[in-house]
Amino acid sequence: MNRFLTACVILLLTGLPALAQESRPAARPALPRLPEGARVLRDIDYIEKEPHARQTLDLVLPKSDRPTPLIIWVHGGGWELGAKSLLGAPAFVTEGYAYAAINYRLSQHAVFPAQLDDCKSAIRFLRANAAKYNLDPKRIGVWGASAGGHLVALLGTSGNSADADAANREHADQSSAVSCVVDLFGPTDLAAMVKMFPKTDRFDINGPNSPVTKLLGGPAADKADLVTKANPLTYIDKSDPPFLIIHGDADPIVPWQQSQLLHDALKKAEVSSTFKIVKGASHGPGIFNNAEIQGEIRAFFSKHLKDAQGQP
Repeated sequence: MNRFLTACVILLLTGLPALAQESRPAARPALPRLPEGARVLRDIDYIEKEPHARQTLDLVLPKSDRPTPLIIWVHGGGWELGAKSLLGAPAFVTEGYAYAAINYRLSQHAVFPAQLDDCKSAIRFLRANAAKYNLDPKRIGVWGASAGGHLVALLGTSGNSADADAANREHADQSSAVSCVVDLFGPTDLAAMVKMFPKTDRFDINGPNSPVTKLLGGPAADKADLVTKANPLTYIDKSDPPFLIIHGDADPIVPWQQSQLLHDALKKAEVSSTFKIVKGASHGPGIFNNAEIQGEIRAFFSKHLKDAQGQP
């Protein structure tokens, strides 16, 4: 467990810059030791025809004589920073999961819904190539933090929605639905969120340099249609997969009430949802350092991605 916690802290620090942090090129972190026989495949294009440089994923495959369930990590960084990281992979791969980490176009490359389109395209690609990579296409779980939490929440609620379907039509015969979602302190209702932040001399969430403004291509007040499409609550219905939502009550970047909104809407639709508030936790470290929470994440994936015998 200690190695897993250490990896997750590094994952947070390398993959989840603060929303207002300046962008810097990041060196690829060394991957902790993997189980014997595991394979690492880097920089796979999940868009096969004229892919953008950001439309890539990394994949770690355990040695297995049968198809394995897959866990996908979606990085944060205010939709404008961050990169895929496999630092969370070793613990999950040791337990028999395949593990993928994806990049997606950032807001300086394209406005929303490009980010969701890319995540959906990556899932379709992995399903289409399940036999090649020895994956079980019926058991795919996603987790992400901050902006990545927002995107995995959208993946969970919009899996059966034609309105939120990926614009890219490669592997259109494949579903982008997922089996379960772990959402770590992700935004949900952007219109509500911008109202929670008073303008200061240092930061204006409605200003041109706001991550929300950059994601939408303009202030939220002027982008009502996109705000609705970017809200996971828009697509909720009772067919949605189980959610585990985790948020610190001292988060200064994404108010914990954003997660409460999602949890309440899921429960109202009779979707399985567990909401954990971590006392005193800020935007990330207090959650990734919490051994109890990390145990709950692993138990959640075990419950929803392993077979009836309890084995991958």
